[in-house]
Formats: sequence, structure tokens, C-alpha cells
Amino acid sequence: MSRLPKIHARRELDPGHVFRIEQLDLEFSNGVKRTYERLESKGLGAVIVVPMRDDETVLLVREYACGLNHYETGLVKGRLEAGESILEAAQRELREEAGVAARDLVELTELSLAPGYMSHVTHVVLARDLYDSPLEGDEPEPLDVEPWPIANLRELTARPDCTEGRTIAALYIARDYLLNEKENA
Repeated sequence: MSRLPKIHARRELDPGHVFRIEQLDLEFSNGVKRTYERLESKGLGAVIVVPMRDDETVLLVREYACGLNHYETGLVKGRLEAGESILEAAQRELREEAGVAARDLVELTELSLAPGYMSHVTHVVLARDLYDSPLEGDEPEPLDVEPWPIANLRELTARPDCTEGRTIAALYIARDYLLNEKENA
């Protein structure tokens, strides 16, 4: 297995609000030297939550996606706040975006967005045994909550308003986790 490259120098290029650009001068184990740039997250990471209303139904939220300038249907998600655990962040985001809390939260895995040039990680959390527990969040408008059969993911991902990669990956990961759990029960 290859060793990690040696970092000879680091430079911050264009400090931004959410990310900073870091330039790295690297030397690989075979002696090759290269300069790479990466987006260094200023946050603590994020959570994406798969809230299961029952064994077959996931709750999705519809919210404005500024990057694409349209409304996107996907999972509850948000940044980790200082001093907050992954499961605490998942519970808070559930309450703020879907108006529910969960008695059962399980971290399934973590996803990177573009590991070749970003340091950001999103933790995938499965939420079950839901109950009403709304909490005011930072969204500029109320989010629509849409129940969806988790067995119909192909139909969901064919929609033009469900394109976000983390949502799609998390839904398939949770669906497989739940199927495996059912098979082994």
C-alpha cells in the first residue's frame, strides 16, 4: 500500500465564508512532486438523516436549492454545530426541517463529496420511531414534508427534483441496511 505523500508546504489562497482553498506542495513515495489545491471545510462536517415514518416509508423534504435555482426533494440535512454529537445534530435537523424527532437514531456510515479536492464529510443517520416535535430552524420558509415508499427509489431518482448525490446514496444505503436487518431478524 502506498504511503501518504509528504507535505512540503501549505498556502491559503482565497479565504471564503464556508470553505477555504488550501494549496499543498506534495512529494509522493516514488519521489514525484506535485502541487494540489483542495477546499478545506471550515465546519465540523454535516449530517444527512433518513427518517423512517414506518418500515416502508421515508420522509423527504422539499426546499430551495440556490446552487441549481430550483426546489429539490431530498433528505433532512445540515451542519454539525460546535459541541454537538452526530446524533444530536441529526435530532436537531429532524426537528427543524421535518417537525419530528426520533427515539431511535443509528449512524450508518459517512460520505465524502469529492475526496480528490474537498475535506467535507457527511454522516448518514437512520432515524426511526418518529414523533411530532417541531423546532424552529434557520430555513427562510417552511419545508414541505413528503412521505415516500423507500422501495420506490428508482422512481424517486428519476424525478428532476431529486438529484442531490448525498440524498440518493443515503437512501440506497438505508434501504439496504433495513433489508439486511429484516432478513437477519
